[in-house]
Amino acid sequence: MARVTFDHVTKRFDGVVAVHDLVLAIEDGEFLVLVGPSGCGKTTALRCLAGLEEVTSGDILIGDRVVTHVPPKDRDIAMVFQNYALYPHMTVRDNLAFGLKLRGTPKEEIERRVKTVAEILGIETLLDRKPKQLSGGQRQRVALGRAIVREPQVFLMDEPLSNLDAKLRVQTRAEIIKLQQRLGTTTVYVTHDQVEAMTMGHRIAVMNAGVLQQLDTPQNLYDHPANLFVATFIGSPAMNVFPAEVTTSPEGVRVVAADVRLTLPPECGARLREWAGKPILLGIRPEHFHVVTDPERVAPGRVVRLPVELVEPLGAETLLHVRGPAEQTLVARVDPEFQPARGEAVTLAVEVEQIHAFDPDSQRTLI
Repeated sequence: MARVTFDHVTKRFDGVVAVHDLVLAIEDGEFLVLVGPSGCGKTTALRCLAGLEEVTSGDILIGDRVVTHVPPKDRDIAMVFQNYALYPHMTVRDNLAFGLKLRGTPKEEIERRVKTVAEILGIETLLDRKPKQLSGGQRQRVALGRAIVREPQVFLMDEPLSNLDAKLRVQTRAEIIKLQQRLGTTTVYVTHDQVEAMTMGHRIAVMNAGVLQQLDTPQNLYDHPANLFVATFIGSPAMNVFPAEVTTSPEGVRVVAADVRLTLPPECGARLREWAGKPILLGIRPEHFHVVTDPERVAPGRVVRLPVELVEPLGAETLLHVRGPAEQTLVARVDPEFQPARGEAVTLAVEVEQIHAFDPDSQRTLI
């Protein structure tokens, strides 16, 4: 196990910056997830760490050793790819053992490691099969086993679940989490799926356009996003964001957008007071709306009344699409029993303590 450090790493392809000045420290034994949309630089960063791409500038360290120009085979890392990359003509046993044989590991040690890994992953009965005789989930476990059997300092995983169906993805995700907890090996995991990122990582590094946007725990990313991109990327369904204006009144600081008029709690209001008379972007997560049956029991500065455009029943919950300011659709997550008709005006209470505000120019978080 080892600490991994990206020290001002930049990677360019023909003048295009794929990763820009990445400064990132991954602690010994940590499960860190690199997440972001396609083309954000997360896989490039992982490939630089693996030695599959040469960095343009900066250094990469594994432990105290600078590995920037060290060949991949000498970095003491193991990588799990999206497409499994198993040798089709070899049995599972031989796939697991192949890397160890290349390193000249004694036969008895190879047998011990293969047996141990097969037991950990529950693939003891598959050792004599070839990849074409395995399901997708079984192939992925073999790919994981091939990485584990090497006992590296660092595991690198590049979207290893993207080829699995939804049910198997959830199951394998849980297996990887338990496996990492058991082994305690430093793990860097790349995904574009924010649900995977939130459920798997000790910390998450959110990237966009080659730049690290925020590095934090899953809960802090959700509660305290650094900017608009992180706020809308983390959370499903995504945060509702629409233009509003800050005003002051005897009741306190308010945010106003057409029929949406919300009074902020004192602490939030104090932080936005300097924005009085200025435009902002207001963010409300779908789960911070609640259906109101008796509006008189809720303070006026916490209630909105908006017409329904679409109802999506999902069994355990319902997603309510309502028409908000500037004809913009807002999504509210409500109880499944609530099934209003299209066009019906519904009254929703807003958890004003949980709302977010962003600078429309810099897109940085204001509250």
